[in-house]
Amino acid sequence: HVQLVESGGGSVQAGGSLRLSCSASGPTYSSYCMAWFRQAPGKQREGVAAIDITNTTVYADSVKGRFTITRDHGKNSLNLQMNNLKPEDTATYYCAATPRVGHPTIAIRQYDYWGLGTQVTVS
Repeated sequence: HVQLVESGGGSVQAGGSLRLSCSASGPTYSSYCMAWFRQAPGKQREGVAAIDITNTTVYADSVKGRFTITRDHGKNSLNLQMNNLKPEDTATYYCAATPRVGHPTIAIRQYDYWGLGTQVTVS
């Protein structure tokens, strides 16, 4: 069983940067595909970026070139570096994990484990 805790959210002006982190616990974390999702008020949760155990990544078109997802197996952590933030990036950001896929995916239905989220506000 994997437990996920996000941190690093906050408020920033447009054009600024934030770095989100997700601390994962559980003996099989290193074998899981990991991802970041986000949900804005009144909107559905959407995939942002994902990374598999080989560090292969996939990004939503809306964040390509601005966001970078990385993972540190030694620290059991997942990170999301967000640069050139825009007001439309405002949302609650969630860390997620799944043992069920062998490639990076931002398909929400594939994910079994979720953190509680961290708020990102861009003005």
